[in-house]
Amino acid sequence: MKVQPAVKKETCRIAAGTAVATLIMLAVFLALHQIRPDFVPFDFRVIASGVIGAAVAVGNFFLMGLTVQRVTAITDQEQATKVMRASYSRRNTAQGVWIILALVLPVFNGAAGVIPLFFPGFCIKLRGLAGLKT
Repeated sequence: MKVQPAVKKETCRIAAGTAVATLIMLAVFLALHQIRPDFVPFDFRVIASGVIGAAVAVGNFFLMGLTVQRVTAITDQEQATKVMRASYSRRNTAQGVWIILALVLPVFNGAAGVIPLFFPGFCIKLRGLAGLKT
């Protein structure tokens, strides 16, 4: 399936917004680490977790866009609903697996891994508040 330009464009916007938000998050981690190094870590685990969390978030958005693209081509409403639900379930499962890994494995920082999952939604809402159109 060829990726439609709208999906590419929106995914790039979300990726850029998520990257900026992740950099801000990492800067906050660093600043808090300077203030309370015993309480807030800042090491490779924080950076890796933030980058992977951002990649999971953007990947989830991209897969959602592909699903919407696919569903618009389906004429049977029942089949379209099944495809959308299955995609939603798989994407949420993937995010859930990442959350568990980020929280359980000592190589990751749970907070830095989970927080970026909220950035795409935040970017979408921020664009709406700013009145920006596609």
